[in-house]
Amino acid sequence: MKHLVSTDWLEQNLERVRILDGSWHLPNVNRNSFNEFKITHIKNSNFFDIDKNSNKKSSLPHMLPENNDWENIVSELGIKNSDHVVIYDNSDVISSCRVWYTFLYFNHDPNLVSVLDGGLKKWLKEKREITNDIKIFKKSSYLASENKSLVLNKDQIDANIKNKSFELIDARSRERFLGLQPEARKELKSGNIKDSKNMPFTELINSKDHTFKKKDELISIFEKNKINPNKKIAFSCGSGVTATVVGLANSIISGKKPVVYDGSWAEYGIK
Repeated sequence: MKHLVSTDWLEQNLERVRILDGSWHLPNVNRNSFNEFKITHIKNSNFFDIDKNSNKKSSLPHMLPENNDWENIVSELGIKNSDHVVIYDNSDVISSCRVWYTFLYFNHDPNLVSVLDGGLKKWLKEKREITNDIKIFKKSSYLASENKSLVLNKDQIDANIKNKSFELIDARSRERFLGLQPEARKELKSGNIKDSKNMPFTELINSKDHTFKKKDELISIFEKNKINPNKKIAFSCGSGVTATVVGLANSIISGKKPVVYDGSWAEYGIK
């Protein structure tokens, strides 16, 4: 799996890959990802709307879409099954990982879907080429199939509290996990899922350039949090976005695709 690509690599391969801006922001930060994309983006990239490209039948935020909807979404973007897709973001929650996970869930070749390490922040800092020109690609006929082993529902989370068949890792901040900080969504109580472990996604990222820490550093962070990446583990967070950041870090260590509780605290924490 080619989890991450560098800004150097992407600059050299701009014409050989399909690039998606998967920026998404927490509801309380008042930023419009699409408006920002229209002003500034990496050449040849298209915007991927995490909220819009989700399951419209669910009241929960940005749940995985249905298979035929995903095929339509990706076909409209003109992406083919044979394309190497590189996803970046300009978000503090590294939302590109959520798009990466979704492509894996729908069985895109794992060697052909990557996250831009450091995202748009690093790209801009390095003064690489940006544009406001939006390239339109010819519609494709994308085919998908679901890998349902990569997603968990609330019943499976409840059952696991009793049978302990996997470890559940919560990617939210320590304060939110411990219930010391209120949730951004008013309908949610504070706290965590019984017996889950906390490993804030921010601990896995270099604050200087927003890149993922190196593999040996990631391993030691998992060890420090008493998490064995070779055991059966699954990931949750506030609404299924930052869970995939920890999931990607786990994939770097173990080579395994991440298993995510899609509803996360947005479902489990309803008052």
